[in-house]
Amino acid sequence: MTTKETLIKKLKDKTATIAILGLGYVGLPLAVVFGEAGFHVTGVDPDKRKVDALAKGQSYIPDVKTETVAKLVSSGMLTATTDFSVLKNMDAVSICVPTPLRQTGDPDMSFIISATEELGKYMHKGMVIVLESTTYPGTTREVLLPKLGIEHELVVGEDWFLAFSPERVDPGREDYTTINTPKVVGGITEACGDVATAWYEGAIKIVHHVSTAEAAEMSKLLENTFRMINIGLVNELAIMCERLGVDVWEVIDAAATKPFGFMKFTPGPGLGGHCIPIDPLYLSWKMKSFNYNARFIELASEINTNMPRYVVSRILDAMNDRSMMLKGSKVLVLGVAYKPDIDDVRESPAMDVIGLLKKKGANVEYHDPFIPHIHHEYDGWKMDSVKDMMESVKDADAVIIVTNHKDYDYQAIIESAKFVFDSRNATGKLGKNSAKVERL
Repeated sequence: MTTKETLIKKLKDKTATIAILGLGYVGLPLAVVFGEAGFHVTGVDPDKRKVDALAKGQSYIPDVKTETVAKLVSSGMLTATTDFSVLKNMDAVSICVPTPLRQTGDPDMSFIISATEELGKYMHKGMVIVLESTTYPGTTREVLLPKLGIEHELVVGEDWFLAFSPERVDPGREDYTTINTPKVVGGITEACGDVATAWYEGAIKIVHHVSTAEAAEMSKLLENTFRMINIGLVNELAIMCERLGVDVWEVIDAAATKPFGFMKFTPGPGLGGHCIPIDPLYLSWKMKSFNYNARFIELASEINTNMPRYVVSRILDAMNDRSMMLKGSKVLVLGVAYKPDIDDVRESPAMDVIGLLKKKGANVEYHDPFIPHIHHEYDGWKMDSVKDMMESVKDADAVIIVTNHKDYDYQAIIESAKFVFDSRNATGKLGKNSAKVERL
């Protein structure tokens, strides 16, 4: 049999050994799905705290249950290590490392490059490697291929196999998870795509095979660029509606009654998370090398990035209308996660809102049931979540709803607060009908 046929057979009968590089929000759920499908999975991560937690059968990701991890660990289907040398014994490797943006707006490829260099030390014939980290089109071919195959004189598509399959994790979601969210796979060669598809079909319910790695890379960027631009549109709509004296939430709900030709997006204090604020800018950055300006992306990014500043300006105006001063006032921010009911603050607009309020002279506190501590990396300030939320609500001059967690009793908050600014329409009809509440 050829190398391809041998590897596909091992993948299909699940005797292939699997490694996941990076055990975060993407890597750990993927490792669990492969383990539950019958593969022996080794997670590799330089963070010893994660490895130690998994060794004890404990999960540190809210979407992954500790009992699930414990069962896989006790059965030997899932192990974890900080030692990359285990890769010399692996047949299939998935790279799930972070891909943030630098302060200058260009991609930070250091995690991908570091993982690739470590993997390169233990490359061997008969290995399939899939990059899952979101990145710009061409990364798999331009960055991974030279370092892994060419340097080791292995022929891609014959001796080893390389593909890209974008992660589609949406933290906090229960209806669509790693196992039932369709997986896009594109290989460097047709054979690469065939092998990667055979691997993922052993654990994921639906696998969509595209012709190239670049098509797979671009598909993920389209998904999140679509969302980013539409969020930018409704954010600008909110600004326009405020000037026109129209309720933006009523407008959106009315438009959403159309059963075709419209998809509902809602405004907010800015974009957060590991995908939507970042991924489209990877594409925009890449297109600059072709002397092309991605105008939709740049404009939407400008609008979304300015939303925390717009929210603070609205808070300032609303307090002035109530004969209150922002400077020196006590302000309580409710929710700092980037979306409801999760413990993730990556790119959260709450950090910018808090920073701007502090710069305006407000005495800011926050509460979040999922996040006990926050630290602003660049401004240097640190804060702890208040222990008694309702007592802080009563004590505050202004309560700012930034993240609409389901656990909050919004009626009680309105009744107890002096003034509420609701940037998410979390208070709904209660807020619309209350003189205490100003909505975005």
